[in-house]
Amino acid sequence: MKPPLLAKPSAVPEPGALLELLKPITWFAPMWAFACGVVSAGVPLQGRWPVVAAGILLAGPLVCATSQAANDWFDRHVDAINEPDRPIPSGRMPGRWGLFVALAWTLLSLAVAALLGPWVLGAGMFGLALAWAYSAPPLRLKRNGWWGNAACGLCYEGLPWFTGAAVMAGALPDGRIVFVAALYSLGAHGIMTLNDFKSMEGDRRTGIRSLPVQLGAGPAARLACLVMAAPQVVIVAALAAWGMPWHAALVAGLLVGQGFLMRRFLSDPHRWAAWYNGTGTLLSVLGMLTAALALRGGLA
Repeated sequence: MKPPLLAKPSAVPEPGALLELLKPITWFAPMWAFACGVVSAGVPLQGRWPVVAAGILLAGPLVCATSQAANDWFDRHVDAINEPDRPIPSGRMPGRWGLFVALAWTLLSLAVAALLGPWVLGAGMFGLALAWAYSAPPLRLKRNGWWGNAACGLCYEGLPWFTGAAVMAGALPDGRIVFVAALYSLGAHGIMTLNDFKSMEGDRRTGIRSLPVQLGAGPAARLACLVMAAPQVVIVAALAAWGMPWHAALVAGLLVGQGFLMRRFLSDPHRWAAWYNGTGTLLSVLGMLTAALALRGGLA
């Protein structure tokens, strides 16, 4: 299929195009996960605020923003169908500016990660590698929803959580922290599917095999709900087994609330996916903080 023609670009980016390219709204998830990692480590914050601030900067405005810039560059023909007003297909981010921004943000992210110690540098390098593998050929993991969503879930939830705990501990975090972070990464696989319903037409036309394209809207929505809920059930059981019943009960209550919201989402995934992303996922991230507080108390 011949790719659609892009808008004729101007000579330099328009004001605000850079910020739009980096998508600040997407930074919240990894920044929140990093904060949960900091909390879960159970290490006092006194005297460590500059390190925590640098870590939050790394998780959101640097690594996450890098992934957004790279994705927009390699998705410019897809966006010309799905979102033609995005900075690159609209011409407000002309020439190869999008690629140059992604490369510059990669180097800046590595520099900040290196200042935070070897564990953070290693996690940062892994996250950046996944960010590029998600969007860029030859891997371009996003071509298949199974692999692409897994990479996003890990980068948005598990890796920032691990990094936050490692920053505070200055070492490999406790095994229970890694276990909970991994489970929330798995749940984020389902959350990532919510973003794919709005772009099914463009994905079909450009060969992106998202889960809604592969399975159909209804089955993909049911799978997303299952993948979001199942890890939280395991976390509830784990917290109870570790002697944290009140935290387990609160996470369970938040999960029940998600279940009620999922019913509306499942009734019409195209219509309600964005709505559930703003309501059900809020309950999920509150559960993340609850689990982090439980781990903080259990490790103290």
